[in-house]
Amino acid sequence: MRVRWAAALTTALTIVFAGSAGAAWATDPVDLGAATVLDEAGVLSSSDEAAVEDRLSQLSSESTADLFVVYVDTFTSPSGAADWATATAQDNNLGPHQYLLAVAVEDRAYYLSGDSEGPVSFDQLDAIEQQRIQPELAAGDWAGAAVAAADGIQDAAGGGSAGGGGSGFGGILIFLVIAAAVGVVIFLVVRSRRKKKPAATGGHGAPEVEQVPIEELARRAASALVQTDDAVRTSEQELGFAKAQFGDAASAEFEQALATAKENLNKAFTLKQQLDDATPDSPDQARQWNDEILRLCAEANTGLDEKAAAFDELRKLEQNAPEALARVQSERATVAAALDDAAAHLQVLSSSYAPEALSTVADNPEQARQRIAFADEQLAAAQTAIGAGDGGEAAVGIRAAEEAVGQAALLEQAIDKLRDDLAEGEKSATALLSELEQDVAIAATLPDSDGRVAAAISSTRQQIDIARNHLSGPLKRPLLALEGLESANQQIDALVQDVRDAEVRTQRARQMVGQLILQAQAQVSTAEDYITSRRGAIGAEARTRLAEAGAALVQAQQLQQTAPEQATQYAQRANQLAGQAIQHAQNDVGGFDGGMGGMLGGGASRGNDGGGMLGAVLGGIVINSLLGGGGGGRSSGSGGLGGMFGGGGGRSSGGRSSGSFGGGGTRSRRGGGRF
Repeated sequence: MRVRWAAALTTALTIVFAGSAGAAWATDPVDLGAATVLDEAGVLSSSDEAAVEDRLSQLSSESTADLFVVYVDTFTSPSGAADWATATAQDNNLGPHQYLLAVAVEDRAYYLSGDSEGPVSFDQLDAIEQQRIQPELAAGDWAGAAVAAADGIQDAAGGGSAGGGGSGFGGILIFLVIAAAVGVVIFLVVRSRRKKKPAATGGHGAPEVEQVPIEELARRAASALVQTDDAVRTSEQELGFAKAQFGDAASAEFEQALATAKENLNKAFTLKQQLDDATPDSPDQARQWNDEILRLCAEANTGLDEKAAAFDELRKLEQNAPEALARVQSERATVAAALDDAAAHLQVLSSSYAPEALSTVADNPEQARQRIAFADEQLAAAQTAIGAGDGGEAAVGIRAAEEAVGQAALLEQAIDKLRDDLAEGEKSATALLSELEQDVAIAATLPDSDGRVAAAISSTRQQIDIARNHLSGPLKRPLLALEGLESANQQIDALVQDVRDAEVRTQRARQMVGQLILQAQAQVSTAEDYITSRRGAIGAEARTRLAEAGAALVQAQQLQQTAPEQATQYAQRANQLAGQAIQHAQNDVGGFDGGMGGMLGGGASRGNDGGGMLGAVLGGIVINSLLGGGGGGRSSGSGGLGGMFGGGGGRSSGGRSSGSFGGGGTRSRRGGGRF
């Protein structure tokens, strides 16, 4: 069922500025002023400084991130690098999308400071420090370290708008007051859609669209994507339930309408990805593409609505409510019985893997408990309604419980899927380590007139050491290790491929692309599970990245045998986009927890949500009395949590306007080091 609920919303904004640290520093945290590069240690020539400034300007214009670089003589101590950089970032009001590279020349210490809610994860910051920045600093290339940091951040952050999603709430404490009970359940997706469709404000090229400011048009397009994506996802579930109850033949017409709607939605997501990428778009292009997104979304919904009458007939649950209730109760019992095992499996994983490796499933057992608790409430209400002879009301509760139980099962299964993916990642990384050792031995026998071979060998050995650390101890990060090894493998392969015979080269290429495709499949699947089970809070950015990741994965699979090099590129892109989808989605959910948790009794992460109500809203499940509302009768609402938090907005590049609200996350992590 689509989430459709109207909300009266009052927002209070509290801006909290962090003061400078109270400790005395050998060099006090600095004021950046209008500079992106501040060289108080005097290590940059004028040409070096100009080159760094040009690269930082390019980063700002081509990605969602900014970088500031500071060179000083000394911190308090090498161990104080993180505190010094964090204090400087806070004093200068750097926001979640703004990073600071701090280098103490005499201490030979450095730190790359970033916010946990920014587009680059802490694991990625660690990798950028170890693989890119530290080697340049060790070689005494001060400007090269800054350029390497910018390269790493741009690769990790990708291009596109930073608007919408959870990141828009990163620096603000938001107190949401919902003034009325909203969103009454309508168990037919078509009925809810009849009440409100994504507003297209006219067809492609319509005069009224031309009068809408481009920023408003972009907001509407993003909101329409969220609403239509929810409609299609829920329609898929509705179709599955209809087939199970009424057979394939009776569902054929709706199935065809759904296929057409999905095709239109995929085209709309492709346009959104083009708008978000690093290539600047003209105002005419932006208007045309947003207009087309609105048209495609409206068409997708219209196609589904045309089959409304037939679908209504399929979903008359009131005619067999007792049988349907018994079926869902049985499914609920099966899922509830598996919950303890799922939690135990997660506990075992947490003893072997780093928290960030498990971040997408860390709260899955609690989320599943909330869905089951909500299902229990709905099933009890349905049982009461059946006893009272109200088959329609019973159907509403049964349908809501049905979806809640389905999400609980998905959340449980995701834990074992990730366990298998991590195990496969370890296996692949271990095998690749062995192959890289052989490649290093081969490379060492090659002539090296320009030092290129020695540099590649040194870089590969460094990555091997990093990977071994990620694969050992109680805090393993196998997927991060595999990612680094694959990067090193590409570099050294370019050196040694000429000394391999053709058969070995072909075999190695097929092996690598197959491994990359499996890795991308796992990442896309993880993103899909995370977004589906929390779709009530997920905005357009995460959904767009996921749609594009899926398309890239299909391309990789199609080209795997005939064009392995192209397939490799598509698989890498799919993996990167799926990772970005997860990051956007986690940011969205973080904003949702912070804004909604207090109203509903403490937030999803603590489980104190009135018997699963917050979990139901987070999961995008249609419910019949949000926030404890109730009363008889049914009415349809409008809007949706995904649309409220997603869509719209852009990022002000250059300058620090986005940082004026501070960072909503944390800049505290173990990182940096000596060079």
